[in-house]
Amino acid sequence: MATLNDFSVVFLLLVLSTSVDASGCSIKGFPLVRNISELPQDDYGRKGLSHITVAGSLFHGLKEVEVWLQTFSPGTRTPIHRHSCEEVFVVLKGSGTLYLAPDMHRKYPGTPQEYSIFSNSTFSIPINDAHQIWNTNQQEDLQVLVIISRPPVKVFIYEDWSMPHTAARLKYPYYWDEECLQATSDKDEL
Repeated sequence: MATLNDFSVVFLLLVLSTSVDASGCSIKGFPLVRNISELPQDDYGRKGLSHITVAGSLFHGLKEVEVWLQTFSPGTRTPIHRHSCEEVFVVLKGSGTLYLAPDMHRKYPGTPQEYSIFSNSTFSIPINDAHQIWNTNQQEDLQVLVIISRPPVKVFIYEDWSMPHTAARLKYPYYWDEECLQATSDKDEL
């Protein structure tokens, strides 16, 4: 029987093999098969976060999807945010809480629904639903594989769940896209 790790390796190889000619910010001759531990990793000013773009639009030339590997130390969380892309998470290790406010027809996100997330679980975030991922486990890191559609991502950040949608602050390019997006401006935007 295939395990999650078998699935992860096959999925990553599939995504990486669909890479086309890379954008102007990519490394020429970047190998088709790469060692994740050798890819650039940073916290982008968010203590307790480790982000690796495993396969991306700006760095690797993908057009429709992007794959991230993110690790959150105990107590670390994303900001409350939303974006105009679908997002799928696979929890590789650890546990935590997903906060999701799925009603975009209100003026503000409101009280989010809480979902426990755990190793070998998966969940998806619909387009424009405000959400937050939080490593509420004080004993171990939370590590997730994240797949987004329509990269590069435009993120709207909220100060709290009662902040109106119209007041959310746009962060574009997002932290891990800043360098490459400045190097190329030929990307179609919606």
